[in-house]
Parts: sequence; structure tokens; C-alpha cells
Amino acid sequence: MKKKHLVVLTGAGISAESGLKTFRDSDGLWNGYDVRDVATPRAFIKDSALVLDFYNMRRRDVAAASPNAAHTGLAGLEKEFNVTIITQNIDDLHERGGSTNVLHLHGEIFKMHSIGRPGEVLEIRGDINVGDKGNDGTQLRPHIVWFEEPVPMIEKAVQVVLTADIFVVIGTSLQVYPAASLIDYVAPSVPKFIVDKSIPFVNDPSIQLIEMPATTGVKELKKLLDNG
Repeated sequence: MKKKHLVVLTGAGISAESGLKTFRDSDGLWNGYDVRDVATPRAFIKDSALVLDFYNMRRRDVAAASPNAAHTGLAGLEKEFNVTIITQNIDDLHERGGSTNVLHLHGEIFKMHSIGRPGEVLEIRGDINVGDKGNDGTQLRPHIVWFEEPVPMIEKAVQVVLTADIFVVIGTSLQVYPAASLIDYVAPSVPKFIVDKSIPFVNDPSIQLIEMPATTGVKELKKLLDNG
């Protein structure tokens, strides 16, 4: 029998329990940094060193982190379902946790590209410094979708969501667009779940809410799916 397609949209909350601070927490990674100073194309033009240092720090943090039970739990669901992870996160914890089909909406911290050739994506494990250049001779930058930039993978994500048999949201505030709009593309008949330690207001009684941190929430989700 063909496996059902389980589509999971994840955000920073799923990686928080691995020690990676979230965007909107009061003690979050961005606290003390104005987004406009570190996560826009204009910021990179104004102070490339500051922006590169900020992402070098994030790269080190991700390298030091390990997947948690939520990451490995979702990977385990591949035994029963055809699972596609659509993540807003730039870390690789889903992949290290065992998930085999991951779509990164906002880029990946261990990748980079040059300003002149954004389509030529390169691996990076160390730091990117001012003066580091790609094959075309232009400055290298993190392969991250910054604020004020388009989200190239959103159209592919929409196509994935349209094929979902089950749709799950984990660890995201549903406030960052266009990612937050993906739930609007889910067919009305498709079962929908939201897992978060603090679930935002949802004006849809058909959505099953699991108000727990991601690690325990994924365990509860698995129980519900097994019983469904």
C-alpha cells in the first residue's frame, strides 16, 4: 500500500531544545542585534564584516549542536509515511537526525555563494571572511535568504503542500511570511496538527493542537497518527 504523504513545516522551536536560540525569544540569538544590521542585503553592503561574523558565529553554534528527539522522531516516521520536511531553519539538524527529504526555505548555514553567482552554491564549514571570493571574483556570502530578499524555494514548497495527506506545523509562530501562508494551501479535508509550546491563535477548529515543546510534542503526534 502506498504510504501517506506527511508534510511537516518546522521553525526555530524545534531546534531550540538543541540549544539553538530562537528568533523571537527574549533571550534569543537576535537579541542585541538589529535585524537590519545583520540580515538584509543593505546591511551586507554597509558592513560586510559584521554580517559575516554574525553568521560565522551561527555556523559554529550549529556545528556544536546535536539533533534532539523531535528531529529523530520525525525521521522515524519515515517508516510509516512518505515524509517531507519543509523547514524555515538554516541548521542541518533534520538531516543529522535522519530525515532524508528536507526542503530549506531560508537557506542553509553550511552553504555559501558569491554575490555574482547566487546559483553556484558551495559548501562551507569554517568562516567566511571579507575578501573571500567565488570563482567569478565576487565576495562570498552565506547561502541564506535575508529579509527583503525573495524566497526562491517557496513555489516548490507550495507544490509539496498541495500533495499532503497530513500536514503538521512544529515550532513556528506562523508569523514569518511567506512560510506562514503554506498552511493556507492545505486541502480542507487533510488532517492538520500544530505542535508548539505556545500555540498562536488559530481560527480553525479542525486543526488539532498539541501545546508541548517539540520533543514531547512529536511523541504525542506519533501516538495520534498511530491511532488515526
